[in-house]
Amino acid sequence: MTKLILLRHGQSVLNKHNVFTGCMDIPITAQGVEECLKAGKKIAETPIDVIFSSTLIRAQMSAMLVMSVHKGEKIPYIVHSGPGKLTEWSQNYSPHPEKYIPVYTAWELNERMYGKLQGLNKQETKEKFGDEQVHLWRRSFDVAPPGGESLEMTSERSIPYFQEKILPLLKEGKNVLVSAHGNSLRSIVMFLENLSKEELLKLEIPTGATITYTYNAGKFLKDGS
Repeated sequence: MTKLILLRHGQSVLNKHNVFTGCMDIPITAQGVEECLKAGKKIAETPIDVIFSSTLIRAQMSAMLVMSVHKGEKIPYIVHSGPGKLTEWSQNYSPHPEKYIPVYTAWELNERMYGKLQGLNKQETKEKFGDEQVHLWRRSFDVAPPGGESLEMTSERSIPYFQEKILPLLKEGKNVLVSAHGNSLRSIVMFLENLSKEELLKLEIPTGATITYTYNAGKFLKDGS
């Protein structure tokens, strides 16, 4: 059976300080490292063929930490693309490609962009704008914070990317790990489980958590459900 594993990055520095992070590119904490190592041990026996990550460092750090304790002992490497020499210079010419796991990064998997809330303390923001307004920005489906994305807008980039880039590999029988963020992963879960907007808004994915699905005959079944 083909496996899809969704991983939310470990606790970030701004998670720890209760700050709106969004697309600010910041690392994970020591606790985040431990969360990832724990998550890695949970999936250590599941073969991984391909990894997808957001372009943000906390998601990439988390993917690499998870794989550092994987029993398969394959070597993950980032497949670079874009302008400059790195795309050409980072090519893997090993005669044993089976020893490596390609890691593809995509901005479409990035966290929801929180606009002008990014870098602001959440409690101080509530004191300035009121609990009701901040709750609306954070927990509604189609209301965006100032200059930012709504959850609906996030889903409009993450779900098509999943359908176009990740789903074809699952159909080929490849096991895929996706390392991303609370909101981009919630959007993907909405697609996989056919959740309503109301069900989606109740969904929380803790830092360092994994959700594993078995893909068979065009259907996704969450493991343990």
